[in-house]
Amino acid sequence: MRKIFTAVAVAAVLLAAPGAAAAGGPGATPGSSGLGDTYYPDYGNGGYDVGHYDLNLCYQPATDHLDGTATITATATQHLSRFNLDFALDVASVTVDGAPAAFAHEGAHELVVTPAADIKRHAAFTVVVTYSGVPSSVVVNGFTSWKRVSDGALAVNEPESAWWWYPSNDHPLDKATFDVSIAVPDGTQAISNGVLKTEPYSAGGFTHWDWHSTKPMATYLAYMAIGQYDLVKSTAPDGQPVISAYAKNLGTFGDNARASIGRTAEIIAFEETVFGPYPFEAQGGVAGPIDGIRFSLETQARPVYGWRAWRKGPNTSVVAHELAHQWFGDNVSVHNWTDIWLNEGFASYAQWLWSEHEGMGTAQQVFDQTYAFYPADSDFWQVLPGDPGAEDPFDNAVYDRGAMALHQLRLAVGDRKFFAILQGWGKHKRYCDGSIAEFRAYAERLSGQDLSALFTTWLYTKGKPTVATSPSLSAPIKPASWDFIQMAHER
Repeated sequence: MRKIFTAVAVAAVLLAAPGAAAAGGPGATPGSSGLGDTYYPDYGNGGYDVGHYDLNLCYQPATDHLDGTATITATATQHLSRFNLDFALDVASVTVDGAPAAFAHEGAHELVVTPAADIKRHAAFTVVVTYSGVPSSVVVNGFTSWKRVSDGALAVNEPESAWWWYPSNDHPLDKATFDVSIAVPDGTQAISNGVLKTEPYSAGGFTHWDWHSTKPMATYLAYMAIGQYDLVKSTAPDGQPVISAYAKNLGTFGDNARASIGRTAEIIAFEETVFGPYPFEAQGGVAGPIDGIRFSLETQARPVYGWRAWRKGPNTSVVAHELAHQWFGDNVSVHNWTDIWLNEGFASYAQWLWSEHEGMGTAQQVFDQTYAFYPADSDFWQVLPGDPGAEDPFDNAVYDRGAMALHQLRLAVGDRKFFAILQGWGKHKRYCDGSIAEFRAYAERLSGQDLSALFTTWLYTKGKPTVATSPSLSAPIKPASWDFIQMAHER
């Protein structure tokens, strides 16, 4: 979950690349410069589907300079005369299937590529982009998603972060597998998604870190964390590798981070009992530096946590939240950014389930206190979790009212059907995307109930819903910790 939202929707504009014809041979047309997302219509690109990103990077922490070569394998979904990539750094060259291609930056983050020959529909093709720049100096639409820190950098943000470190089709509708190879000065660590293909090795004063992700991943979930980190490796009970990294400058917050992230395998094992089998090939977490990001994000297989998560002590609640995203947001991603409730409401409800499991208060108790926390005249109740708006899709209501909506669904259909819905959704939409409408239809099919009134009331109607007296759920009866509830609100 990203807690600093700076992007605004930008109208999608498609212009011909300088020196290129508006279209290629007979029947060939340009790919669109956006996928038509409701909130961000120019995010992503049309005309092709990416299968794999192979990123070879070299980063200098002292100057914040990044050099990169991205090899992108894709399949054309139309007869293409040209296509766009989302990218904001300086580009030195582009080839398509080995032949030099014309290219030009247009608009805020569009790299328009015109290949030497048209690309036939259904044809596989390979794009190689060489590039460089100082990412922290690159501002797009008034912001940067690259965080430079005293000893390195963090490429972590939502809904956009790829523009500052690799060219991509930047929308969750186009998932791909990744190889990320990062060369950094000896003595520096570079962490990314998935598993290490080989142990880091040194050559010419640089240490090379080669990461491999075997499962499809949305572009915003790919990340880099570069700097001075302590790496802790272990093996989960199911045999998966667990790699966690702790920034060396966290001070006393570091102990809190270790006490929390260190329980990752345990929390995943619990969440498997309610959400189904863990969908990825590796586990772990990254505790970012004290001068890094303040928010935490569900980067695939290995979430990145901002320092604020540890300021009050160990915090397994935030770990439960970000790990739940591995099912809700990473495995099943949003079809449209209006569907963000499917990510944040579900991950927030996972915190309530973890509270039950830990004996810190049942989900019903957490619901009651959260419901009471926001008075009826609060602006909180004016935000619609099912359509919060492009200005701030990460409003508290998406999280807290979103979790309340799921609790009402649980009460309406009963525990057996509720958890069958959660587990079945992940299996039904495995490594794909989904919409709120699809989730509602799925929940109605499995429960045999008309849930239209529930979804309308809790997701699409302004004002504080009236709550009838709810039955007690089968869970440990112990008063909820108010500090736990407050921690959930302090994001």
